[in-house]
Amino acid sequence: MNAQNNQPIYVTQPSLPPLEEYVDYLKGVWQSGILTHNGPLVQELEKQLCNTLNIKNFVTVTNGTIAIQMAIKALELKGEIITTPFSWVATISAIKWEGCTPAFCDIDPETLNINPAKIEALITDKTVAIMPVHVFGNPCHVEQIEAIAKKHNLKVIYDGAHAIGTTVNGKSVLEWGDISATSLHGTKLLNTAEGGGCITTNLDLHEKLKRIRFFGHDQNKDIVEDGFNGKMTEVHAALGLANLKYFDEVLADRKHKYLLYRDALQANSKLSFQKLNGDGCNYSYFPVIFETEQTLLEAEKKLNKQKIFPRRYFYPSLNTLGHIVEYQPMPESESIAKRILCLPLYKNLQIDDIEKIIRLIA
Repeated sequence: MNAQNNQPIYVTQPSLPPLEEYVDYLKGVWQSGILTHNGPLVQELEKQLCNTLNIKNFVTVTNGTIAIQMAIKALELKGEIITTPFSWVATISAIKWEGCTPAFCDIDPETLNINPAKIEALITDKTVAIMPVHVFGNPCHVEQIEAIAKKHNLKVIYDGAHAIGTTVNGKSVLEWGDISATSLHGTKLLNTAEGGGCITTNLDLHEKLKRIRFFGHDQNKDIVEDGFNGKMTEVHAALGLANLKYFDEVLADRKHKYLLYRDALQANSKLSFQKLNGDGCNYSYFPVIFETEQTLLEAEKKLNKQKIFPRRYFYPSLNTLGHIVEYQPMPESESIAKRILCLPLYKNLQIDDIEKIIRLIA
């Protein structure tokens, strides 16, 4: 779809395989009659994800929010979890659903990730964990965060919703922390329509996560702990397997289009861009930071008139959601949240449409 055909352009669009390749997987589902309960396609998807990402373990689940909740439950956390206010609301809603309290730490206004230099001042006797977010696939300063966690005996859960394909020193960022939670939602670089996963290098935690997602059942189907229903279906796993064949192609395409935007727009001194931490970002989104909220709104209106719909992502800053959390001033996050706009970026987005967006912004 593109604006030249008078079709709207949205901030993102799912990457999908040829329909017949997905149907081929579904034929096997119909033949087996297995739809869920850790079926063969779920197991195959987990195996292939480990191979593709070069990681040891991957537990597929129903969505990324459940993945965060499972991580908190598996680590048996009760208390305050230090996290970022610059994220999607699921980060804090998952913390609250598991009976914990989000304690906000402001962001680095350049990387847009949690600012490690501000974490230690927030640690109290109630603090049990740190939950950073790899914002837009830009890896956090994982070494600094790990050092802080070890010093204060805290757990680390990474919200890696955007981070499949992101690396640090050539290795998947998803293996940092005690557990990483990721998303396989339709908007992500790799999708199963709805889905997510938990990643840990700790085998005991890995087995515990598998039990939690299946009502607390062990391999003998005995209920051995408190769990819930976090299982991925075979229908969703089939889409993941079909999409996985094109994952490298999707990554390369995203980087190419990201750099096309950046190279064209960075001449505009009134715009700024997320500072990438190393060369391991997966380029999952293209955020632009305007000088003021007013200039952002003017650009958004201009794009909307052409049926182009970027997204104010993330807006508002989570600490300002007074009906959900107690307000804590976060000046950097609040400022960025008012001035940031993610431009359309996805596999089927045409280059001439990108060039049109660039002209309208510039």
